Parts: sequence; structure tokens; C-alpha cells
Amino acid sequence: MDPYHDYFGIEWYWLLGAWAAIAIGAHAWQVGYIVQLIRLGKPDDRFNAWPMRLREFLRDWLGQRKVIEDRLAGGAHVLIFWGFLLLVSDVLDLGTGGMLAQFLEERNLKDFWNLIVDIGYLMAGTGITIALFRRVVLRPSKLRGASIEGELILLAIMGIVVTAFLLEGAAMLGPAGDVQARDGWEPVGALFADYMAGMAPATLVAVVDASYWLHMLLIGGFLIEIPQSKHSHLLGTIPNVLFQDHAPLGKQRPLQTATDGRAVSTGELDIENLVLGASNYTDFSWRQLSDGWACTACARCQDVCPAFASGKGLNPMQIIFDVKDYGREHGRQLLAGETPQESIIDRFSEEAIWACTTCFACVDACPVHIEHVPKLTDARRHLVMEAAKFPEELQGVFENLERNSNPWGFGAHTRGDWAEGLDIKVGEPAEYLFYVGCAGSFDNRNKKVSRTLARLMQQAGVDFSIQGETEMCNGDLARRSGNEFLFQMLAEMNIATLQEAGVKKIVTACPHCFHTLGKEYGDYGGDFEVVHHTQLLAELREQGKLQVSDRGTTLTYHDPCYMGRIDGSHEAPRQALGGEIMEMHRCRDKTFCCGAGGARMWVEEDADKRVNLIRAQEALDTGADEVGTGCPFCMTMLTDGMKSLGSDMVVRDVSEIMAKQFEA
Repeated sequence: MDPYHDYFGIEWYWLLGAWAAIAIGAHAWQVGYIVQLIRLGKPDDRFNAWPMRLREFLRDWLGQRKVIEDRLAGGAHVLIFWGFLLLVSDVLDLGTGGMLAQFLEERNLKDFWNLIVDIGYLMAGTGITIALFRRVVLRPSKLRGASIEGELILLAIMGIVVTAFLLEGAAMLGPAGDVQARDGWEPVGALFADYMAGMAPATLVAVVDASYWLHMLLIGGFLIEIPQSKHSHLLGTIPNVLFQDHAPLGKQRPLQTATDGRAVSTGELDIENLVLGASNYTDFSWRQLSDGWACTACARCQDVCPAFASGKGLNPMQIIFDVKDYGREHGRQLLAGETPQESIIDRFSEEAIWACTTCFACVDACPVHIEHVPKLTDARRHLVMEAAKFPEELQGVFENLERNSNPWGFGAHTRGDWAEGLDIKVGEPAEYLFYVGCAGSFDNRNKKVSRTLARLMQQAGVDFSIQGETEMCNGDLARRSGNEFLFQMLAEMNIATLQEAGVKKIVTACPHCFHTLGKEYGDYGGDFEVVHHTQLLAELREQGKLQVSDRGTTLTYHDPCYMGRIDGSHEAPRQALGGEIMEMHRCRDKTFCCGAGGARMWVEEDADKRVNLIRAQEALDTGADEVGTGCPFCMTMLTDGMKSLGSDMVVRDVSEIMAKQFEA
């Protein structure tokens, strides 16, 4: 039984051809329009390292590496995705009246192809069933209140699968409705053939005709629907995965770069023509704009966002929707070279822009390599450097950084006072420069960490010195809060001082210093080997230079975002601590932010919307006696969180925990 005959006196292929022309034409026009919108973005050189990019594409797009991390939703998606890849050829065969099948039969490949197609439809059908069960029965909270578009699309795809099996089964039946040639290479189709056997000839013809045309109408309708819905990700994920960022996670790009990729110094910046951050759609790069059409609406970024979890006005998934929706709604104006009255800042909202802690959990969680945080930090750059609209608390912080190179405004001459009586070399050549940082130099609690670490290094025989009053802030706070000019000024002055002193290797107890000095100073000519103190302590313990006894207390460990996730160093502190650690359910590269990053340390927030309370509670839930960390800001936030929760749980730095165990 086949559907290839006249309908209403018109040959079937004319009807199918007309529908195909409509569907493909509408699809192509919409895709072309999207491409035009994306091309409005600024240049972004992602056309390098092609062997690596192709490997990543095969691993992350074809292999669905990050998608499958979510066992249920991701597993369903993978089955649908791989199923569709396998059954594309069947659509071509049905659209050409069986020409592909005939071609393959002549080459003895038809049976194998039939099996592949059957497996593909079965995988897709299984994935859809799981996805519908999750959406309709389990109904996780992030799906509640959502439109029924997702369910309708799944039902449409299920219609494509079922009609394909009906057509497979019908092909095994004779004119009288009996099974003439059951095909073992199409096992699911054979089951449908058994079900359809015995149908009246007229009924069977009606079922076959209806199945064929419904199948082709759904395929064509799907083509039309893809570009105008969230299913644009079926197309958008291809360039998104292929052109993912190869820079270290969390590294911010300079405002302007030279043709050779070197960051331009503040003295060379063309201020008149420089775009300070992003306030318009066209201020983003083409790769930033493409994110909008790659989003799968899986809400994984939302699930891990500390700002969203604490009730603030930021949802990273909505930021990506905002970019896409803004482009679609203002597309005609944008393509005409006009600037819409509504800015991208208005669409995001200033509340959302300033709520971000730059922890990069959203970027890390995204299965299609969407870059959420750079959009927000670019918006901050505009608000700070051009619009002069930022939280009032930051005004004093910026002034203190400019005048005294620390956010508290303490005099530079007191920066080395923490080391009094420790007999530490100041400004002298040494193997390591101990870059203390602002918190380690001025914050009373973290000065104790600096002293403890210095003693441990002395006891282990590490040759190190400090800069004392010539040390400056690394600029992380200025950069994450959008004050790029201030960051660049601090970075260039710092680099000049370090290079003049002949510094090659740096150890620091601050993950933000570690990241900025090691990952971002290179853009400005600062080539230093930077290690975090937990990495050094782990090495010293392994070498036997620091021998410690059992702790005697139970311990959980909080991974700072700029170590555990952004820089991927989560094993070193555990090696330094040794023994059993009662892990929080979000740890290592999946750690949860303390709430201090992205300048949030310096901005007041509502008492019921504090990220540190969430993380402090997670530490308490482990039942451990104390919590360790490796960041001065995490130390402050967790300590404050414990006090707010009425807990006496002690928060200590890794160095302090080791010093307590130290045996001479």
C-alpha cells in the first residue's frame, strides 16, 4: 500500500512540491532574517583553531556531552536528537516517492537502512514519551506557568513518528489488508502491520493517505515553526557550539584590541570612537547575539544562578531571551540602521545587571555554550563609564581604588603592617612574590590568614618576599563592576611595578588575584606564573615539607567560584587538607557562590535576598564542625552567613586548618 496517486485530479508530487516550496521558502526566509540580525553584531574572531573546533563540535553537538548531564530531560533530548539524525533520510525517501529506497536496494543497502530508520523513529518516540511524562506528570517547578508550546511541539513530533510507523506497516500489507511480506529489518513497522492487518481496503487506503499527508504536513509545519520559536536552537546551536570561546572561563576582554590581539594601553585608546560597553543591540558581537537563537530554554542556567536563587531580579535565561526578543521586535529599525528608543539596558533592567556575581555558573551549566555573563558585564561597562549610573556604594569604592589602591581607602603605607614581627623580606628578590591582596592586607579577619600562610611558608622553607606598601590592588573589583578604565590603569601600573622588581612567580591567597594576575594580565604584557596558596600548600604537603596530624574535627569545604569552577582547581585544597571531607551537595566545579563576586561584596542587599545565607545553610546541612575555604571574600560572606543563621560553625582558611594540625 502506498500513497503515491492522484488527489482531486492532481498528481501527488505536484501537491507535495507546492507544500515543500512553501515550507522550505518560509523556513529559508526566516533563517535569512535571523542571520541579518546576527550580522549586525560587532566582529568577533572565532574562526581559528579549526581542528579543535571540529572536535568540540563532534563532542558537544553530535555527542551531546553537556546535554546528557541532566539524566532525565537531557536523556530525552538526546534520544530525540539522535533519532532525528537517523530518520532524516526517510523524509527524503517519502518526499521522492521511494526513490532513495530503490537506489539503496540496487546496492544491497536497503535492509540496513530500514533498520537504521526504524531505530531512529523508535529513539525519537521514546524520547518524546519521556519528555511528555516529565512536562505533564512530573511538572518540575521551572516548567510551571510556561506556555503549552513545548507540549504541542512534542505531540507534533510524536505524530511524525507514529505516521511513519503506520506507513512502514502499510508497505507490508497487500490490497486485501493481509500481511504479505513482514520485514524483519523494520521490527516496529512489522508490529504496526500486524495491528493494521484485516482492515477493510477502503479504511486502509484512508489510513495510508492520511498518514502520509499528515506526516509531510507536520514535517513542513515544523520547518516553518523552527525559526520563530524556542526551537530555533535546532539551528542556532550549530554555530554556537562550533564557535565557542577558547579563552579561559571568566576572562574578560579588553575594550579595544590591536590587530595582533594585544590589548591597547590606556594611552593608545581612541576614546572618541570607543564604544564603552553595551547599551544597544549592535554593541554586542555577532557571537553574543547568536546566543539568543541557540537557547534551548532548558533553564539549567536559572537553576544554578545564585542571584535567581536568592530572589533577585536576575534570571540568566531571561537575559538570553531578551537579546533574541529585542532583535526580533526591533528588527526593522535595526536593519535600517536606526536606534530603537528602548535600549538593551532597559530590556535587561538595571536590577538584573547589578545582581550578577560573575560566578559563571550559568555559562558552565549551559549545554550549548551560551555566554551570559559577558553581556551583563558589558552592560555594566556602559552604565559605569558612559551613563554614570551604578550602585551608590561603588562611588566610594572607585574613589578609594583610585587614591589608595584598595577598596577601603586605607593608606598605602599601612599595606604591609600585617607582617609586623614575622621577619619577612620586603621588596627583595625571591623565588615567590607573596601577593597579599587588599583583603589579606587590610581586613582584620583575613590579615590572620596572611600571617598564618606566611608562617607555613617559612616553616616549609619557601623563599618568598612581599611588596609591602608598593603592592597595589589587582583591579578585579573595578573590572567586574564595569569600570574598565580604572582596571586598566591599575593593571598597567601593577605590571610595571612587578616587572621592575623582576617578579616571575607569584603566590596569592585570593582567587580573584589568582585569576586576574594569571589569566588577564597577559593581555597587557604581564607574563607571570601565578599559583593559589592551596596549590602551593598541597605541593608542600606532598613533598613532606609540611607534615600535619589528623584534624580531630569534621570538616566541609566551600570551593570559591574563581577557583573551583572558573579556574578548575578544586582538588588542590582537598589534597592540602587531607583526610575525609563532608562535601556539600554543590561542590568542586559545581560549587555555589558565596555572593561576594562581581562587586556584590560592596553593595547592600535585602536581608531576605542574601546569597551567603543559602551557602551557609548548605554548609550547616553537612553536619560538619567547621567549614574551610580558600578565599578572603568567601571567608567574610560565610562568617556573616553563619552569624545571621545563629550558628557558631567556624569558618577557616585552608592555611589555618593546616596550621592547627602542623607538627614541627
